[in-house]
Amino acid sequence: MQGDHGAFAELASGALGRLYGTAGLILGEEAAASDAVQAALVRAWRDLPTLRDPVRFDGWLYRLLVNACRDEARGRQRRRQREIPLDDFDRPMPTVAERELADRDELDRAFDRLTDDQRAIIGLVFYRDLTLPQAAQALGTPLGTAKSRLHRALDALRAALAAERRADPAEELQA
Repeated sequence: MQGDHGAFAELASGALGRLYGTAGLILGEEAAASDAVQAALVRAWRDLPTLRDPVRFDGWLYRLLVNACRDEARGRQRRRQREIPLDDFDRPMPTVAERELADRDELDRAFDRLTDDQRAIIGLVFYRDLTLPQAAQALGTPLGTAKSRLHRALDALRAALAAERRADPAEELQA
Protein backbone atom coordinates (compact mmCIF):
# COMPACT_ATOMS: atom_id res chain seq x y z
CA MET A 1 0.00 0.00 0.00
CA GLN A 2 3.06 2.22 0.33
CA GLY A 3 4.30 1.76 -3.24
CA ASP A 4 6.51 -1.34 -2.83
CA HIS A 5 6.70 -2.87 -6.32
CA GLY A 6 8.03 -6.20 -5.03
CA ALA A 7 5.24 -6.63 -2.49
CA PHE A 8 2.60 -5.83 -5.09
CA ALA A 9 4.19 -8.24 -7.57
CA GLU A 10 4.04 -10.99 -4.95
CA LEU A 11 0.36 -10.29 -4.22
CA ALA A 12 -0.54 -10.12 -7.89
CA SER A 13 1.39 -13.23 -8.91
CA GLY A 14 -0.47 -15.26 -6.28
CA ALA A 15 -3.80 -14.32 -7.85
CA LEU A 16 -2.77 -14.22 -11.52
CA GLY A 17 -3.94 -17.72 -12.49
CA ARG A 18 -7.34 -17.23 -10.85
CA LEU A 19 -7.71 -13.83 -12.50
CA TYR A 20 -6.95 -15.19 -15.98
CA GLY A 21 -9.30 -18.11 -15.45
CA THR A 22 -12.13 -15.91 -14.24
CA ALA A 23 -11.65 -13.36 -17.02
CA GLY A 24 -11.59 -16.19 -19.57
CA LEU A 25 -14.89 -17.51 -18.25
CA ILE A 26 -16.51 -14.09 -18.35
CA LEU A 27 -15.20 -12.97 -21.73
CA GLY A 28 -14.65 -16.26 -23.56
CA GLU A 29 -11.60 -15.05 -25.47
CA GLU A 30 -7.99 -15.37 -24.37
CA ALA A 31 -6.87 -12.02 -25.79
CA ALA A 32 -9.79 -10.15 -24.21
CA ALA A 33 -9.21 -11.93 -20.88
CA SER A 34 -5.54 -10.97 -20.95
CA ASP A 35 -6.43 -7.33 -21.62
CA ALA A 36 -8.98 -7.33 -18.77
CA VAL A 37 -6.50 -8.86 -16.30
CA GLN A 38 -3.89 -6.31 -17.29
CA ALA A 39 -6.37 -3.46 -16.83
CA ALA A 40 -7.45 -4.83 -13.45
CA LEU A 41 -3.85 -5.10 -12.23
CA VAL A 42 -3.07 -1.55 -13.38
CA ARG A 43 -6.15 -0.30 -11.52
CA ALA A 44 -5.16 -2.35 -8.47
CA TRP A 45 -1.67 -0.82 -8.42
CA ARG A 46 -3.06 2.66 -8.90
CA ASP A 47 -5.86 2.34 -6.32
CA LEU A 48 -4.15 0.11 -3.73
CA PRO A 49 -3.54 3.01 -1.31
CA THR A 50 -7.30 3.58 -1.14
CA LEU A 51 -8.03 -0.01 -0.02
CA ARG A 52 -9.39 0.33 3.51
CA ASP A 53 -9.23 -3.31 4.62
CA PRO A 54 -6.19 -5.21 3.28
CA VAL A 55 -7.77 -8.50 4.40
CA ARG A 56 -10.33 -8.06 1.63
CA PHE A 57 -7.70 -7.70 -1.09
CA ASP A 58 -8.90 -10.76 -3.06
CA GLY A 59 -12.53 -9.64 -3.17
CA TRP A 60 -11.49 -6.13 -4.11
CA LEU A 61 -9.24 -7.49 -6.87
CA TYR A 62 -12.09 -9.64 -8.24
CA ARG A 63 -14.32 -6.56 -8.28
CA LEU A 64 -11.70 -4.68 -10.28
CA LEU A 65 -11.43 -7.66 -12.64
CA VAL A 66 -15.19 -7.92 -13.17
CA ASN A 67 -15.35 -4.19 -13.93
CA ALA A 68 -12.42 -4.53 -16.35
CA CYS A 69 -14.21 -7.45 -18.04
CA ARG A 70 -17.33 -5.32 -18.42
CA ASP A 71 -15.28 -2.55 -20.01
CA GLU A 72 -13.58 -5.02 -22.34
CA ALA A 73 -16.91 -6.60 -23.32
CA ARG A 74 -18.39 -3.20 -24.17
CA GLY A 75 -15.43 -2.51 -26.43
CA ARG A 76 -15.75 -5.78 -28.32
CA GLN A 77 -19.56 -5.79 -28.73
CA ARG A 78 -19.24 -4.33 -32.22
CA ARG A 79 -16.67 -6.92 -33.34
CA ARG A 80 -18.59 -10.04 -32.28
CA GLN A 81 -18.88 -12.80 -34.89
CA ARG A 82 -21.32 -15.70 -35.10
CA GLU A 83 -20.70 -19.14 -36.55
CA ILE A 84 -23.32 -20.68 -38.79
CA PRO A 85 -23.32 -24.48 -38.44
CA LEU A 86 -23.56 -26.57 -41.59
CA ASP A 87 -25.69 -29.69 -41.54
CA ASP A 88 -23.78 -32.94 -41.92
CA PHE A 89 -26.13 -35.91 -42.08
CA ASP A 90 -23.59 -38.52 -43.17
CA ARG A 91 -21.47 -38.48 -40.03
CA PRO A 92 -21.13 -41.67 -37.97
CA MET A 93 -22.22 -41.97 -34.33
CA PRO A 94 -19.85 -40.01 -32.09
CA THR A 95 -17.44 -41.67 -29.69
CA VAL A 96 -17.57 -40.90 -25.96
CA ALA A 97 -14.71 -38.41 -26.34
CA GLU A 98 -16.43 -36.72 -29.27
CA ARG A 99 -19.69 -36.56 -27.30
CA GLU A 100 -17.91 -34.99 -24.31
CA LEU A 101 -16.31 -32.46 -26.63
CA ALA A 102 -19.69 -31.72 -28.22
CA ASP A 103 -21.27 -31.28 -24.77
CA ARG A 104 -18.51 -28.87 -23.78
CA ASP A 105 -18.94 -26.97 -27.04
CA GLU A 106 -22.72 -26.79 -26.50
CA LEU A 107 -22.19 -25.45 -22.98
CA ASP A 108 -19.67 -22.88 -24.26
CA ARG A 109 -22.12 -21.64 -26.91
CA ALA A 110 -24.90 -21.41 -24.33
CA PHE A 111 -22.52 -19.60 -21.95
CA ASP A 112 -21.74 -17.11 -24.74
CA ARG A 113 -25.44 -16.22 -24.94
CA LEU A 114 -25.41 -14.96 -21.33
CA THR A 115 -24.80 -11.35 -20.43
CA ASP A 116 -21.47 -10.37 -18.91
CA ASP A 117 -23.08 -10.03 -15.47
CA GLN A 118 -24.60 -13.50 -15.77
CA ARG A 119 -21.27 -15.02 -16.85
CA ALA A 120 -19.54 -13.22 -13.99
CA ILE A 121 -21.79 -14.59 -11.23
CA ILE A 122 -21.77 -18.14 -12.64
CA GLY A 123 -18.01 -18.01 -13.16
CA LEU A 124 -17.31 -16.79 -9.65
CA VAL A 125 -19.67 -19.23 -7.91
CA PHE A 126 -19.32 -22.42 -9.97
CA TYR A 127 -15.87 -22.14 -11.55
CA ARG A 128 -13.97 -20.19 -8.88
CA ASP A 129 -15.89 -21.81 -5.98
CA LEU A 130 -16.59 -18.52 -4.24
CA THR A 131 -19.46 -18.48 -1.79
CA LEU A 132 -22.37 -16.21 -2.65
CA PRO A 133 -21.28 -13.60 -0.07
CA GLN A 134 -17.75 -13.63 -1.54
CA ALA A 135 -19.11 -13.34 -5.09
CA ALA A 136 -21.40 -10.50 -4.02
CA GLN A 137 -18.42 -8.69 -2.55
CA ALA A 138 -16.35 -9.28 -5.70
CA LEU A 139 -19.17 -7.93 -7.85
CA GLY A 140 -19.81 -5.00 -5.51
CA THR A 141 -23.46 -5.91 -5.03
CA PRO A 142 -25.63 -6.75 -2.01
CA LEU A 143 -26.02 -10.45 -1.21
CA GLY A 144 -29.68 -10.48 -2.24
CA THR A 145 -28.81 -9.01 -5.62
CA ALA A 146 -26.13 -11.66 -6.13
CA LYS A 147 -28.62 -14.40 -5.26
CA SER A 148 -31.20 -13.11 -7.72
CA ARG A 149 -28.55 -12.65 -10.44
CA LEU A 150 -27.38 -16.23 -9.92
CA HIS A 151 -30.95 -17.52 -10.12
CA ARG A 152 -31.64 -15.55 -13.30
CA ALA A 153 -28.28 -16.53 -14.80
CA LEU A 154 -28.97 -20.23 -14.24
CA ASP A 155 -32.43 -19.84 -15.78
CA ALA A 156 -30.87 -18.06 -18.76
CA LEU A 157 -28.23 -20.80 -19.11
CA ARG A 158 -30.92 -23.49 -19.08
CA ALA A 159 -32.88 -21.57 -21.71
CA ALA A 160 -29.78 -21.11 -23.85
CA LEU A 161 -29.00 -24.84 -23.64
CA ALA A 162 -32.58 -25.65 -24.63
CA ALA A 163 -32.33 -23.22 -27.56
CA GLU A 164 -29.04 -24.84 -28.63
CA ARG A 165 -30.70 -28.25 -28.64
CA ARG A 166 -33.68 -26.96 -30.63
CA ALA A 167 -31.34 -25.34 -33.14
CA ASP A 168 -29.44 -28.60 -33.77
CA PRO A 169 -31.85 -31.22 -35.15
CA ALA A 170 -28.97 -33.69 -35.67
CA GLU A 171 -28.52 -33.63 -31.88
CA GLU A 172 -31.92 -35.23 -31.38
CA LEU A 173 -31.23 -37.87 -34.05
CA GLN A 174 -28.11 -39.00 -32.19
CA ALA A 175 -29.60 -38.97 -28.70
